[in-house]
Amino acid sequence: MPLVDDRGFHGDRWRHIADDEAVPETGDVIVSQARIAEALARPCGRVGTELGPDGDPEALVPHFGDLALIAVTFRSFADGRGFSLARRLRALGFTGELRAAGHVICDQYPYLRACGFDHAEISTDLAKRQPEAYWLQAAKSITLGYQRGMARSTSIFDGRHPAERRLTA
Repeated sequence: MPLVDDRGFHGDRWRHIADDEAVPETGDVIVSQARIAEALARPCGRVGTELGPDGDPEALVPHFGDLALIAVTFRSFADGRGFSLARRLRALGFTGELRAAGHVICDQYPYLRACGFDHAEISTDLAKRQPEAYWLQAAKSITLGYQRGMARSTSIFDGRHPAERRLTA
């Protein structure tokens, strides 16, 4: 499955490990929350986990120092809980990679970034229907917002203050 970020499509070096599959000794793996300790006990490789739309981000706080990635799963592009989870994870202090995984579309990409996601993992079928150019255009489409997002340091309101000062001076 391709990964999408502000530079386009990329391969994924992370491997999803199902609960009935053995965790490999090496390599970057994404495991369920129940298998975090098992994956961390391996001799080599980074560990990530998945957080479903009804998951509890606070339950991951004790693992923040050990987790390199959290993949927030979207079951439907119409389900916005993943956006809230991303904001909450960043507010709780998670500084690792944050991935939107599952059913997201290119129109949502600027909002994913504004909520703190680093990239999105999309299906090969979606990549065919919405090629890289669509995602790159979406990445450039919204550069300002009313909220101070994770991906931007200033908001529309922040930009207005210097202009207001110039007008009143």
